[in-house]
Amino acid sequence: MWSSAAVERVVAVDWSGDRSVAGQRRKIWAGVWSKDAAGRARVELASRRTRDELVDWLIAMARETPAMVVGVDFCFSYPAWFVREHGAASAPEFWEVVLQRGERWLSRECEDVRFWGRPRKKPPEFCGEDGATRMLRLADCECKVASFIEDGRQAEKVKGIAPKSPFQIGGAGAVGTGTLRGIPFLPRLRKAGFAIWPFDAARLPMLVEIYPRLLTGPVRKSVREERVRYLRDRALRAVLTKAALAQAEDSEDAFDAAVSAVRMGERRAEFTRLPRLTEDVRQLEGKVWGASG
Repeated sequence: MWSSAAVERVVAVDWSGDRSVAGQRRKIWAGVWSKDAAGRARVELASRRTRDELVDWLIAMARETPAMVVGVDFCFSYPAWFVREHGAASAPEFWEVVLQRGERWLSRECEDVRFWGRPRKKPPEFCGEDGATRMLRLADCECKVASFIEDGRQAEKVKGIAPKSPFQIGGAGAVGTGTLRGIPFLPRLRKAGFAIWPFDAARLPMLVEIYPRLLTGPVRKSVREERVRYLRDRALRAVLTKAALAQAEDSEDAFDAAVSAVRMGERRAEFTRLPRLTEDVRQLEGKVWGASG
């Protein structure tokens, strides 16, 4: 087991499933937490990379500083029933299915109507209280559904936020596109030496799934004035570089990456204590770091 002091760098990635190179370079941001020569924690922001370039960059950084943790905000798997339906006995097996079928699921010609969003409506299978739960992983419910959340402080952070499903690939707040274009990179990162938690035992370098809302708490991050007000927090200003602060004020994506990196850096001692979750549902669906449950 690594000591908590071993974590030397934390990276929080605000991911994007945008198809275009220009869109990826504009929307993908990474907040990088580290300590300077004087031992002071600092967070810088990086952007202008495609998904492929970002993953290459993360692998290169891990070679330079293996004592690194990376958090990314896409789902590492799908609901257990869907994973099993495709013959996979674990999430890593399902990643190979996504590699083969993901772009087909994202296409307008997709015959599987369970992938929905503009212009396709939510299928009846996912409507009503039972359907709404069916289209979510347990990990999603633990983050976004009040009745599943044991920690009252966490429930307050997500109050008023409608749960989003990885099956939603269009419309406001869709997470499915980023997920289906993110999962294929997980085997590559694993092969490069990253432990993918909770499927692997905690070791460095490590990759975890994050949900930025749990790290920022309530804020209308789409409104610049609200971002500016939030970033007046003294603890944030003490860690963010001047450039990062200005970027986080100007961009919602940069804001998520910056604040997530600060919060992950504050809690970096937790990462090397994470247990490997061997329960069937966790090995099929995964878990969001920092969520109660």
